[in-house]
Formats: sequence, structure tokens, C-alpha cells
Amino acid sequence: MSRFGQNFLIDLNLVDLIADSAGLRKTDVVLEVGTGIGSLTSRLSDQAGAVLTIEIDANLHQMASEELEGRTNVRLIHGDALRNKNALRDDLMGQIRDAISRIGDEARFLLVANLPYNVATPIISNLLLETPPPDAMVVTIQKELGDRIVASPGNKDYGALSVWIQSICDCEIVRVLPPTVFWPRPKVHSAILRIDLAPERRAAFADLGYFHQMVRSLFFHRRKFLRSVVISAMKGRMDKADVDQVLAELGHEGNVRAEQLSVEQIQGVAEALRVAESNANQA
Repeated sequence: MSRFGQNFLIDLNLVDLIADSAGLRKTDVVLEVGTGIGSLTSRLSDQAGAVLTIEIDANLHQMASEELEGRTNVRLIHGDALRNKNALRDDLMGQIRDAISRIGDEARFLLVANLPYNVATPIISNLLLETPPPDAMVVTIQKELGDRIVASPGNKDYGALSVWIQSICDCEIVRVLPPTVFWPRPKVHSAILRIDLAPERRAAFADLGYFHQMVRSLFFHRRKFLRSVVISAMKGRMDKADVDQVLAELGHEGNVRAEQLSVEQIQGVAEALRVAESNANQA
């Protein structure tokens, strides 16, 4: 059953904790990725206004359909939540927006899920680029991934994902879970993570998509110095002298690496490069 990276929570108190940590209201629209047999889904259905849940495994989808029969606020989808690793399936956000429009101005959008390990990063990362993004996410993920998301500069876990999510969200690990609370038992610890969107921080970006791509580029070769990474990222878009000028104006000369910079400093680099590239294109 775990061929899609799914491990099922067998401690129902922890299933309750995931649902309770979301603080759901009857005006909430919830997306769940990885329905499993519907244990969490039924709790979400009790507390939320609408639940859209998606399961890739045909047998599990059938079992969940029987478990959730009669719950009129639940919509089950059989299939993959992702079109590819950089994009959600085409119809997913349309269905979320439809559910939000039916509820009205009070509606919030949340992701609440025991995420299959192999899709956790693209699901979380891509949802934050969507319209609307989730107001909050409460997810069970590999602890290692949770550590990366909440990591601070200079920490070995600090990287593109840390910067991307912390730039527009507040995040915290709610609980670390041992392998024994899952079936099949994974070889690693897991964590319940809560992520809260900071709308004013997200709205402050002139081009969120540009920032997202630039952050990934800056950490692509994390052991290289920032200058060489930026020159590589801007190849064909900006010459070395212009890159040097941007970094000098920001005070990032010499042997600094991206992993040593704070989230705010990375934002400054990305925005300065965006402005410089835009000005160069207009010249």
C-alpha cells in the first residue's frame, strides 16, 4: 500500500491532533492530498464546510468512497494531485475556487493532510504560488522536510525551501512522530507541521514567481560562492559586471554563500536582480 509513499496513521489521537491543529470552521474549504481510507477526511468533514480529497491508489479510493458515503460536503477525486513536479493537476484549483465561491466572503482555504512523503515538497511549494494560496496548512510530513522548512541561516537544513516558505509564511513543527504510529512503519521520524500564510508579506513581492525561481537558482549549487551562483543564474540575461555591481551595492562581496544570508537578505538579492534585469531589458 505504500508504493505511492503513503504511510497511514494508526494512532487515531494523532489523526484528531492534525484536524484540531487546523482550527477548522464551517466556512472553511479544505484540500486533503492522500485520502487513504478516509480516517482524517471524516474528521475534516465534521468540522469544515467543504472537503476536496484526492487519492491516487484505486483500491484506497474505493475504500474511502465507502467510508465517506453520505457525507455531502466531501468530494473525492481518484488521481494524482500533481500534473508534474512543478505544477498541480489542472482542475484542482478550479474546484477549490468553486467551493470557496459557494461559501462566500467568509471562506478560508486550507490544506490539511497526512501527505505522502514523495509529493510533500511539490504540493506545499506549488500551492503557495496558486490563486488563492492556502490561508493555512497542517500537514504530516517527513521530519527531515519539516526541519528544512523551519531552518535558520547557517543551519545545514537551510535552503531554497526554507527561504521560499518563510518569506511568505510563519511555520512551526507541532509534534514529532515516531515510526511506530504509522503503518507500514517508515524508516524515519515524521512531523506535524503548521504553516500560516502572511498575506501582507506575500503581497509585498513585485513578482512572486520571479522570486520563487530565483531562490531555487541561488541554492542550486549551495557550496559555491554567491557571485558565481548569481552569474550562472543570470547567464544570457545580465553580464558579470552588472552582477558585481548589484552584489556590491548590497554589500555581498567576497566569499559569502547564499546559505549564510538571512531570508530578508535573499529577498533583497532577488529583488535587486529583478530590477536590474528589468532595467537592462528596457534600455
